[in-house]
Amino acid sequence: MTAARTYITTTVPYVNARPHLGFALELVQADVLARHGRRSGEQVRFLTGTDDNSLKNVLAAEAEGVGVQEFVDRNAAAFAALRGPLALSSDDFIRTSSDPRHRAGVERLWQRCAEAGDLYRKHYEGLYCVGCEQFYTPGDLEEGRCPDHGTEPQRVSEENWFFRLSRHAGTLRDLITDGTLRIEPASRRNEVLGLIEGGLHDFSVSRSQSRARGWGIPVPGDPDQVVYVWWDALGNYVTSLGYGTGDDTFDEWWRGSGRRVHLAGKGVLRFHAVYWPAMLLSAGLPLPTDILVHDYLTVDGRKISKSSGTTVDPVELAADAGTDAVRWWLLRDVPRVGDADFTRERLVDRANSDLAGGLGNLVNRVVTMVHRYRDGRPPASRPLGLTSKPLAEACDDSPRLIAAALAGFDFRRAAAAVWTIVEEANRCVDATRPWEAAKAERAGDPDAGQRLDRALDALLQACLVLADRLEPFLPGAAARIEEQCTAVGGVLPAPAPLFPRIEA
Repeated sequence: MTAARTYITTTVPYVNARPHLGFALELVQADVLARHGRRSGEQVRFLTGTDDNSLKNVLAAEAEGVGVQEFVDRNAAAFAALRGPLALSSDDFIRTSSDPRHRAGVERLWQRCAEAGDLYRKHYEGLYCVGCEQFYTPGDLEEGRCPDHGTEPQRVSEENWFFRLSRHAGTLRDLITDGTLRIEPASRRNEVLGLIEGGLHDFSVSRSQSRARGWGIPVPGDPDQVVYVWWDALGNYVTSLGYGTGDDTFDEWWRGSGRRVHLAGKGVLRFHAVYWPAMLLSAGLPLPTDILVHDYLTVDGRKISKSSGTTVDPVELAADAGTDAVRWWLLRDVPRVGDADFTRERLVDRANSDLAGGLGNLVNRVVTMVHRYRDGRPPASRPLGLTSKPLAEACDDSPRLIAAALAGFDFRRAAAAVWTIVEEANRCVDATRPWEAAKAERAGDPDAGQRLDRALDALLQACLVLADRLEPFLPGAAARIEEQCTAVGGVLPAPAPLFPRIEA
């Protein structure tokens, strides 16, 4: 039987500056889903990339005094390089300015929507925020300023191509209501339904060549216009699969059965849950099955953002605190709903208490005791429940609890299910007190040796279970734990610290 397919994507961020921790959150969340899916026997394809064809990128290049292509090449490389510091398992990376798959697919998508009668040209005047790359109505603004960037939008007057979004409102509402298009969490689903009920207005999908500074994909049949950055960027989810080129990959991963999962921040919900599904409906293509929406990371209550200058470099953070510490904070501390305020102190406290003090100390104690009391040779394995029923239950229940939490897009709850094993294992150490059994064994107690073996075996089994359950969350740490707790030639490796304590 063919394994189920799951196609997981992140948004493609602008490359007007280096990547920040807010986008790292989305990458790590997607990576956990991808790793968990593979472990569950699914065929998984995990895509990320960059949005190069933005006016923001052009303006940033001009401000720096370098060519646009040179500028986007440099910054896009910084996004691609996140794979190492964040321990990502992505299968594909697309760049909208230079990937040969992309332009052909964008042109094909445009042509299909044009054939459906959903594209038309008209004069338009409105308030445009370059930071958001979108038009606003006066009612959308806060004291005349963009609600995200705090800047006054520009008044723009020109003739552009428009997409008949209003035509698809009813179909979209029905697909979201019946769950065909699943949006999580429910508050974001209700927000989208509210947008639809409030009335959907056709939106501009092109810009003049002059205002775009000649950067972007020309509109098919109208070279004086370029495809609007959001239309262009959203297409990456299908162009990366070869849509428009005749590649069978598109039929396998988008037209075929399986899940098509988009991760996106709440600031781009309208584009991913309204504009993009409507474009697909117009083109006669399947919709995504799931849109999973995360809230913001903040610093001192301000959204982490390249445009605002409130930023945290995930590469520098991983170099300073370690990949495991960064991933664990993003997964253990960021809630399913609500913004999370980042400080280095919070990350350090979590890493030192959970990783160095909890998990690392547990594994080190267990391996050290096996070496001290049994010359490094693990005792024969027994059912976990003979020593600690709560520990056995935590190990046995964790796959179900993790799967349910991840299905609900709740990474903090999934991480907590793993952490229950750590807590129960540490309680087992305190309850069984192997050092006392070892002392009694040396004193001649005939039952003490069996008590000691049962305790060491249960704790070693729990550590190996932890290595298995942790793999989607902390792949590097999981591999180190497994190595520490797996005998070679009948003997465990010498104990070594798994997580160094981080200076506050």
